[in-house]
Amino acid sequence: MLKIKVENMTSSRGNKIANQFIIRTDEGVFFQSYDTVIAFKPFRTGKIILDENSWDYSTTTGKYRNDFLNESIAITRKKISSKEYKLADLNG
Repeated sequence: MLKIKVENMTSSRGNKIANQFIIRTDEGVFFQSYDTVIAFKPFRTGKIILDENSWDYSTTTGKYRNDFLNESIAITRKKISSKEYKLADLNG
């Protein structure tokens, strides 16, 4: 049976952040903003997958994506260009 745990992201002060979620599964960890999955960190390969349509949707989504990946958007863009990160449809 697949285990899934959903929790709100938390601020640096420990407060729950509305509409920003970390979803932990047996396969890996997802970051979801509102109803859209933005990023996935798989346990097996470790290769980050970003949603091809929504990874850079808005400033707010970007802020929390940066927190999830622990890096700036400039670094994320470089990793996409170098194929270190994969773009795919995570919401299809």
